Amino acid sequence: MIKYNEKIRNIAIIAHVDHGKTTLVDALFKQSGIQSRQDQDRIMDSGTLERERGITISAKNCAIMWKGVKINIIDTPGHADFGGEVERGLSMVDGVILLCDAAEGPLPQTRFVLQKAREKKLSVIVVINKIDRQDARPEEVLNDVYDLLLELSNDEKMLEVPVFYANGRAGICSKKLNDTEAKNIHPLLDEVVEYVPSPAYDDEEPFQMLVSDLSYSDYLGRLAIGKVINGSATVNDALVCINERGAHVPLRVTRLQIYDGPKFTEADSVDAGDIIVLSGIEDVSIGDTLCNRDYAKALDRIKIDEPTVSMQFMKNISPLAGREGKMVTGAKIWERLQKEALRNVSIQVEKNGDETFTVKGRGEFQMAIIVEQMRREGFELCVGRPRIIFKQDAKGKKTEPVEFLLVDCPEDYSGVAMEKLSKRKAAMQNINYITGNRVKMEFIIPSRGLIGYRDEFLTDTHGYGIMNSILKGYEPYKGDFPDRNTGSLVCDRDGVAVAYGIWELEDRGRFFIVPGDPVYEGQIVGENNKDNDLLLNPTRTKKLTNLRAAGHDDAVSLTPVAKPTLEQAMRFIKDDELVEVTPSSVRMCKKILNSQKRRIMKNRGGLPDCLTH
Repeated sequence: MIKYNEKIRNIAIIAHVDHGKTTLVDALFKQSGIQSRQDQDRIMDSGTLERERGITISAKNCAIMWKGVKINIIDTPGHADFGGEVERGLSMVDGVILLCDAAEGPLPQTRFVLQKAREKKLSVIVVINKIDRQDARPEEVLNDVYDLLLELSNDEKMLEVPVFYANGRAGICSKKLNDTEAKNIHPLLDEVVEYVPSPAYDDEEPFQMLVSDLSYSDYLGRLAIGKVINGSATVNDALVCINERGAHVPLRVTRLQIYDGPKFTEADSVDAGDIIVLSGIEDVSIGDTLCNRDYAKALDRIKIDEPTVSMQFMKNISPLAGREGKMVTGAKIWERLQKEALRNVSIQVEKNGDETFTVKGRGEFQMAIIVEQMRREGFELCVGRPRIIFKQDAKGKKTEPVEFLLVDCPEDYSGVAMEKLSKRKAAMQNINYITGNRVKMEFIIPSRGLIGYRDEFLTDTHGYGIMNSILKGYEPYKGDFPDRNTGSLVCDRDGVAVAYGIWELEDRGRFFIVPGDPVYEGQIVGENNKDNDLLLNPTRTKKLTNLRAAGHDDAVSLTPVAKPTLEQAMRFIKDDELVEVTPSSVRMCKKILNSQKRRIMKNRGGLPDCLTH
């Protein structure tokens, strides 16, 4: 018989990146009675990278008490590349709070997360956030949200969903726009308790739990996190884990924990509907079912969209390898990638036959985050250019992933954006001229057309452009198009860069190195003005003479250098190049360092050659 646990509500907060999800959770914490340091914000963004970049990378759980009801909250990422975290989080909830910026309105990721919520038939509460912005247009944004709800559900009842207008930073919200009496966020909490359904369970079924997340403790070992679907469990219970292969792995519960704010607290027993942390098993994966030994019945596994981008990982091939990192072997890199795949359901890792590894995921930004985390852990490695994963349809024709792209930029720069995107096979779907001399354009573009374009777009729009995309699906191959139209400046010997040597070559292109940097043969030290690669010697010193003419020994003046970041380097390299990543440095190099070997490969129809300077 189906019953409901009225003491619990499980919700997820979903939105596009930077629409204020984590700030809203901060307000919920402070106004529900959970004590936290007054000078601390973005409590849920606990990772160093998250706080540095101001984004949520992994979904996190927390819990608050409101009027005798426990509300489990999941703060989900807003970036499209971390969609797997959203899908994982939605498997534990019965309702969602859809947050939308009062100025920007629904963006591609808003559509993605809302579509996933509607597929699971979750209750929706709409919150129009940041109504204090000078350019806020809450009424127009609400109409856009209604249009999106109707488009995704085709049900007019969606127009009756609760709507709130909020200023998350100030911690206030109201059902009325411009409500001067709004003092707190209590109405939203009341609506969650009233509107979001309680978790349902079958009181005739024994314990069942779906593993939606994993963690690790030095004292407890592997931790399985998920929602209790049916039944109850206590410490020392004998259970089984049903994995993807259908095998039954026995386990004994050594400890049960539940969420209290952003932290854990121990519990002797747990009931259906609660989100728990269970320890006592080492061999467990996301999507597994933990259940009673005498009634071993697997639940439906979490369904994750397939990856669309792959990237090659390998040990550092540079002559400078081992100087800055602690973990430099291929075995250590493979071990770390396997751990990443274990707790990140949206990526897949494969071992190749040439001591390299292939990592498949949702996008280049997701790959960059993985590499950045590894370098901060002391790894040295080389990574290749992100590649799109192609497929074949039922007729055997080549298909590729395409994305829905939204471009928001000043009208003066819209022409160059349209021109560049059209060369990358983008098809315009819609264009709107909005207040403030800005233009919103919608495109359908191959995913490979966006690789390497984001930095170029920011340059073309002088930093005023905004570009967001979300995967639309697979469509027939759009054909070839030109990629990077510049070549690389490649060092032809080992040594140390010298100011005079760089100064003599500055007319060749843009450099990535400064005097004193160690260089080696095959390293990419700059970007060539022309479309070919160029070999050069940045270690060249000035020849000493007895000449003492006026002005002959003027000081060398170099153009300031902006060294590429990890993401910029990943977008810059070509198929025959690699990014060398260490805890202290980001360099680029050819896959074949020796110039003579590259020339031989060129003659055999392989990698492109370099011209000698």
